[in-house]
Amino acid sequence: MPGSGIGMGIGRRGIHYLQKLKAANIPSDLIEKGQNRVIDASLTLIRERAKLKGQLVRALGGAVASTSLLGVPLGHNSSFLQGPAFAPPRIREAIWCGSTNSTTEEGKQLNDPRVLTDVGDVPVQEIRDCIVDDDRLMSVISESVKLVMEEEPLRPLVLGGDHSISFPVVRAVSEKLGGPVDILHLDAHPDIYDAFEGNKYSHASSFARIMEGGYARRLLQVGIRSINTEGREQGKRFGVEQYEMRTFSRDRNFLENLKLGEGVKGVYISVDVDCLDPAFAPGVSHIEPGGLSFRDVLNILHNLQGNLVAADVVEFNPQRDTVDGMTAMVAAKLVRELAAKMSK
Repeated sequence: MPGSGIGMGIGRRGIHYLQKLKAANIPSDLIEKGQNRVIDASLTLIRERAKLKGQLVRALGGAVASTSLLGVPLGHNSSFLQGPAFAPPRIREAIWCGSTNSTTEEGKQLNDPRVLTDVGDVPVQEIRDCIVDDDRLMSVISESVKLVMEEEPLRPLVLGGDHSISFPVVRAVSEKLGGPVDILHLDAHPDIYDAFEGNKYSHASSFARIMEGGYARRLLQVGIRSINTEGREQGKRFGVEQYEMRTFSRDRNFLENLKLGEGVKGVYISVDVDCLDPAFAPGVSHIEPGGLSFRDVLNILHNLQGNLVAADVVEFNPQRDTVDGMTAMVAAKLVRELAAKMSK
């Protein structure tokens, strides 16, 4: 199921639909008002759910920071397969499937709302069905993240979705906190093309947008093993610290003892599931052998010193997962451990 063809097909259908409306002399302000109503309703649902969860956590007391899940089921900016759009419900199902208990490795209880709540999904497809373009869609995602952050002590852990969502999420976090963050980015790819295949919002260009916007002071990319000349040149342009798998044995001690976030607004972690070797996570769009083990990733996350203010887990593709949902469980465990790391 080639993603670029599907993405272009969806885009063409939207364009043709709009052209038909214009040909039928449908007033543009009627379309715009309809779009505004749908977006307002979408943001209202996120706002009210975040408000309820924030009130609950504050009523229970004792939480300085509490993780809240926000799903962004977006897949059309993928250059290959669209399956990550279906990931958020599969990850949630795996978190609570009952095959394991609700205790994280560091001993926190996920069934305690002070550790983990959920404000639901940004209705990406419903918004796109109203012919809303990506500029505005990205703004809706950013605004949704800010609505979660307004409800102290909630901190967003975003479920993708393809990696294009990291740009609006990081933008929102940086703008809400009033300055740049340090980013730990785990991925097989640097995702720093200027505009991959002409798409400035491509999942392969998200970190170029983040660095251009000044939303990150440091960007550390770990697990890289599919990088070309442009990826390295863009990395140098933005001062990115790229740690490739071919030197991981040499870099391991440093990466397993990171200290980030001092002098900025905190730490943001972005985990692309394909940072893992496909032996651990086959359910991804871009299978790249020679990746990190799951324990490598947990060691990096557990040992990281810094104030984790937000995170995302992206690029799990349920349509390529094993029959028993192995990668869903892997993504869910990443979410569980990140939630424990962020909550305090």
